[in-house]
Amino acid sequence: MNERQLITQILKGDARAERTLYDAQVDRVYRLAYRMTGDETMAEDYTQETFLRTFNNLSGFEGRSSLATWIHSITVSVVLSGLRKVKRLRQRETALDDITMNTTSGKSSDPALKLRLHRAIDGLSDDLRLMVVMHDIEGYRYEEIAETVGIPTGTVKSRLFRAREALRESLAGMNRGSAEEDWS
Repeated sequence: MNERQLITQILKGDARAERTLYDAQVDRVYRLAYRMTGDETMAEDYTQETFLRTFNNLSGFEGRSSLATWIHSITVSVVLSGLRKVKRLRQRETALDDITMNTTSGKSSDPALKLRLHRAIDGLSDDLRLMVVMHDIEGYRYEEIAETVGIPTGTVKSRLFRAREALRESLAGMNRGSAEEDWS
């Protein structure tokens, strides 16, 4: 069954067609949501929200891109919107003392490279983190990212360049911080 037939069946209320679409896309949607959030529960919630929006808005799918690309653009929108809400809530809940305690680490808690990289990626702005996650981690091509996010391919390349520069600076700073602590 091709995309058009699948969409037609779903719009007619065919539960098996809905399940077919869900099964075909759920792993990639979840993986993208998880990579963007780093949290299993949030990724599950955002995956569910993505499919709710997908099925609710399927009649508006115009076919200018593949159905998978359209669903992934919904995923990106859902996750970014959700992360903004979470960030606002956490900013209200986090005390200044907690922030300083979490940002200073002693010699005994020197993190591994993988942990430092995750922290550096988490420290990027949403738009830069999205580029790193989609291109470098998930393997999307520039054109796919551009289509999914709705920006020119050149902007994708520029943001990815800026993201990588920011990661280099962040990781270099973390390495200097560890070396300085070792000398104190």
